[in-house]
Amino acid sequence: MPKRAAPPSIKDDNTQVSGKADVVSPQLDAAPAKNSPMMAQYLEIKAGNPGSLLFYRMGDFYELFFDDAEVAARALGIVLTKRGKHQGDDIPMCGVPVERAQEYLHRLISLGHRVAVCEQVEDPAEARKRGGKSVVRRAVKRLVTPGTITEDTLLDPSRANRLLAIARAARSDGQWSYGLAALDISTGEFLVSEAPEAALEAEIARIEPAEIIVPDALMDSPGLVRLCRETKAPLTPLGRQSGDGLSAERRILDYFGLATLDGLGALSRAEIAAAAAALFYVERTQFSARPSLNLPARLSRETHMSIDAATRANLELTRTLTGAREGSLIGAIDKTVTAAGGRLLAERLAAPLTDIGQIVRRQMAVAFFIDEPGLRGEARKALKAAPDPMRAISRLALDRGGPRDLAALRDGFAAAFGVAQALDGAAALPEELREASIAASSLDASVMARLGEALADALPLNRRDGGFIRPGFDDALDECRALRDETRKVIAALQARYCELADTRQLKLKHNHFLGHFIEVPQAQGEKLLRPPFDATFIHRQTMADAMRFSTRDLAELEVKISSAADEAMSRELAIFADLAALLLAAEASVKRAAEGLAAIDVAASLAELAADCDWTRPEVDASLAFAIEGGRHPVVEAALRTSGQAFVANDCALSGVAGKGGQIAIVTGPNMAGKSTYLRQNALIAVLAQMGAFVPARRAHIGVVDRLFSRVGAADDLARGRSTFMVEMVETAAILNSARERSLVILDEIGRGTATFDGLSIAWAVMEHLHESNRSRALFATHFHELTQLAKRLERIDNLTVRVTDWNGDVVFLHEIIPGAADQSYGVQVAKLAGLPTQVVARARHLLAEFEASDRSRQSDRLVADLPLFSAASAPKTACDNEAQHETKARDRTSDALGVAIDAIDPDELSPKSALEQLYRLKRLRATQH
Repeated sequence: MPKRAAPPSIKDDNTQVSGKADVVSPQLDAAPAKNSPMMAQYLEIKAGNPGSLLFYRMGDFYELFFDDAEVAARALGIVLTKRGKHQGDDIPMCGVPVERAQEYLHRLISLGHRVAVCEQVEDPAEARKRGGKSVVRRAVKRLVTPGTITEDTLLDPSRANRLLAIARAARSDGQWSYGLAALDISTGEFLVSEAPEAALEAEIARIEPAEIIVPDALMDSPGLVRLCRETKAPLTPLGRQSGDGLSAERRILDYFGLATLDGLGALSRAEIAAAAAALFYVERTQFSARPSLNLPARLSRETHMSIDAATRANLELTRTLTGAREGSLIGAIDKTVTAAGGRLLAERLAAPLTDIGQIVRRQMAVAFFIDEPGLRGEARKALKAAPDPMRAISRLALDRGGPRDLAALRDGFAAAFGVAQALDGAAALPEELREASIAASSLDASVMARLGEALADALPLNRRDGGFIRPGFDDALDECRALRDETRKVIAALQARYCELADTRQLKLKHNHFLGHFIEVPQAQGEKLLRPPFDATFIHRQTMADAMRFSTRDLAELEVKISSAADEAMSRELAIFADLAALLLAAEASVKRAAEGLAAIDVAASLAELAADCDWTRPEVDASLAFAIEGGRHPVVEAALRTSGQAFVANDCALSGVAGKGGQIAIVTGPNMAGKSTYLRQNALIAVLAQMGAFVPARRAHIGVVDRLFSRVGAADDLARGRSTFMVEMVETAAILNSARERSLVILDEIGRGTATFDGLSIAWAVMEHLHESNRSRALFATHFHELTQLAKRLERIDNLTVRVTDWNGDVVFLHEIIPGAADQSYGVQVAKLAGLPTQVVARARHLLAEFEASDRSRQSDRLVADLPLFSAASAPKTACDNEAQHETKARDRTSDALGVAIDAIDPDELSPKSALEQLYRLKRLRATQH
């Protein structure tokens, strides 16, 4: 095998200095035979971080080389340069300025890349002491990945940034159990849960991870890998180092300094393995930095409504189908004024509760603020001053904080005290608000006072920019700044003192690069200063033709101070920053409790503001199978209509059932654009809002707790997995029929429309029977198959609803009102006219529709109902009458098959007008044999 040529080298010229960098720009050596010390360093660091783009600090830039440069240039849209040769080829190189690094990091991370940030870890002057060819020491200080970012500029303030670790353990029954550990190092949140394989998709969808990590062994599981990749989050294999069993327990114990895991609750093997994997990845990406994480808290799946990924997407809870926040439910209801409040609202929306006591607890907090509008406004005003203390304290713990993080905590303290003071005098404060108020007021007031005294009004983003400590806070810092910023004033004052001491006005303080600062006097005056008592103070330095130059001990000391004043000012300011950060980190637990309390108050106040503004009502939630909505509205559609001055048509929904028998099923018919899908979605969203503890857009609502919510509304091709629209529809429907239970709520829209008419009708019919007899769920079923309305005659828990429309001079008018009954027609031709189809097409369609409707469709529908067995009788033994009917059906099928064969044999492009007429008569004769 031929020997691989050595890569090119980068010359290290540490005499070219810019700030604290060692090299202004690298030079690539065309001779590849030997690596320079710097290239050897680069290659070693790069080899230690495979799979990551290496940001290699050189001067005021992070440079990228070889393949990294080509990838980054394409992703960032920056110029790809070439410098030096390797085996006759140019070497790709690009770079980004250090001061804009976060902007470029954000773009790379959003595209799913990982970035290893390599910094200089020593001063270039120290490197020069080791010799002219010595290289400044560098090391990777962190791996920046989508799930481990902490910078405000890289994060969505209203959305958690969770890293999800998944592990697997065998159960006693031989099945696999999956552990999930979701942590957010930007806030310290750390949650663990367990799920069987069937519920894994719903749990991943609830967490909405920014990045997923799994052990190598799980990468061989196609189903799991598919689920992970469908989230669009980067998937990273971990290898074996993450640990299992006792090593996993030891990793958790060591990280949190615990003696036992008993205090964390009864964690399963799978949960422990997942938590250990998450901690392993955090340690590997953060290096010496140690995120301040909360102890792992166990979240049981039974405590919240299960919502699978397809349902979340169909209902557009947090994102629209296009991925936008605007137009989603969270976009319509989010009136929070703090980032932490926005994240908590999204968390509650993603996991509606099933515990009635907890739901009522949240409702009482919202109701309190509705009844106290003045107090609500006062609390919201105070909350607006709290930027994001949770993420600020986490950055300080990682030593990535800046002056604005100190200010965020200062303002957070002020907001906490303001809100607590506002709520302190309130009578009958609900439990949730009382606990949140106590948490908010638990902070040490002296810490807030210290921050207020220390921080300046205008603050830089980075601590090394300086200038963030208020003048007068620290005398030593003020002196350094005076020497740095007011050198002329200091020199002028010293010159005046020396003039008085030498008894002359001709003394001047001057400066040059050779002597530094010196005293210059005329020749005659200089002779005087050479004699006692002046010679004890003034030290002769140089004699000129007409002047003499002197120095003093004070001036020499001043020279040293002035030259190092900037560095000393920076060092002093950074030391003060470190002291303030240490003060805050000592109170970290209180800070996090206060931040959580403020978030809870913000959510309650914002939901109250929403309910008051939009006339929402408090729903009754209990353990029954009730589902009674009066005057319900779609929250997103209503908000959109309100901006244009239009009113939303409210509708009732009655799906209440009886335990043991099941819930009601409503079949909704009506034309397209009449509002069927909106009606279906709004009732599902009302259930979600009710169980997250919010008020709902309805005149009245009584909802028995929904344990699982299923929605199949709309579908599209899944080209990546080779699935048609119909296949996607059937997969989602199968998941519903296999999982829905009596306490579930099912929303189905247009099942069966993606295939042939009778195929689709048959499937929809069977689905309805299964929902009624087997699942017994509360359900809404929208359809254009009017034949399905006949099921209400045979199945006791099925009702028919239709959307009221009217026909005015041949045009359809949508009234958007849901009424009992079945649609008498589909109005498809009228809708086609509204869509702008050519006039001749619409006219032809009307003519054909009249011909098709001339047949006795009602008779066919009645016969269809009689022929198709109910779900419960599908496997009943055949009778003689059944066999006779079966023979008749087979005869009709044979005739139908013959007609189909005849039609298939005709090639329209080959027919003359005469032969076409003959074929038509032939088909009519064949058709006549059916009757």
